[in-house]
Amino acid sequence: MQKIRAAITAVGGYVPEYILNNAELETMMDTTDEWIQTRTGIRERRILKGEGKGSSDMAVAAVNVLLAKKGLDPKDIEMVICATTTPDMQFPATANVICDKTGMTNAWGYDVNAACSGFIFALTIGAQFIETGRHKRVIVVGVDKMSSIMNYEDRKTSIIFGDGGGAVLLEPSEDGDGIIDSVLRTDGSGRVHLHQKAGGSVKPASIETVMNKEHYVYQEGQAVFKFAVKNMADVAAEIMERNNLTADDVHWLVPHQANKRIITATAERMKLPAEKVMMNIEKFGNTTNGTLPLCLWEWEDKLRKGDNIILAAFGGGFTWGSTYIRWAYDGSKA
Repeated sequence: MQKIRAAITAVGGYVPEYILNNAELETMMDTTDEWIQTRTGIRERRILKGEGKGSSDMAVAAVNVLLAKKGLDPKDIEMVICATTTPDMQFPATANVICDKTGMTNAWGYDVNAACSGFIFALTIGAQFIETGRHKRVIVVGVDKMSSIMNYEDRKTSIIFGDGGGAVLLEPSEDGDGIIDSVLRTDGSGRVHLHQKAGGSVKPASIETVMNKEHYVYQEGQAVFKFAVKNMADVAAEIMERNNLTADDVHWLVPHQANKRIITATAERMKLPAEKVMMNIEKFGNTTNGTLPLCLWEWEDKLRKGDNIILAAFGGGFTWGSTYIRWAYDGSKA
């Protein structure tokens, strides 16, 4: 009997309408379009506008796209895992809010926070529930409203991030397609280089933390870049070696959209040409947990059943990982 694998059988995505381009950022801080593009490859990013709008609203839009593609009733979904760094609230879990807003009332779920690697971590977790036979339909969401924790006076961070998200449906497959392997890593000592200073149990919110602007993303760019450019490339190469894949065998690299130079370095380490690399950082920026599902959503019509796909990500914590997927359907027919 063929092993049951968790296959991605549908993808949905959403980005807000409002475009924050580099020209507008020039009016907000000491920066230029050339400076931003040279260092990051980003021209513009999307920002979620509207009072009371949060990560769950973007996730709901992505999930609804997915359900419509498959013609599924929301009550057919058994589990939802939401990878996010910007939950609607500290509690309850944003996954629970998504279930309520979409009518997925038969599903249970929770959030995963592994910074920019969260979607890969959540995908690996979701796959276990399919592979063991516990569930038949699991949705994994990756979404972030990064604008909610951006200091738009700080050009080191605010030029990088945008808002958006996507979702994938996992279902059982017995023909060999699906999620084949994952390599996941963490190094907690890296937290000093990339974190949010206040708002947690160590340093709860207070008038002082708000006045000191400690609820925004804090990043030491050079340290993060150095670690990311090595480890994201290393783990992508490792998963190829573990599964005896050559560059010719890999149809697509789906890299976390953190920085164009990091993406290029990862592709070069894997010996992949640019035409095999999904890249939309120039128009969406870094949507944190949203980058990987947004790439799959945008490239879905180019994906073919049996394609070998490598996902790779790096995030604060530090966290990083890579997943090998054999694609389960012709995207052009979705």
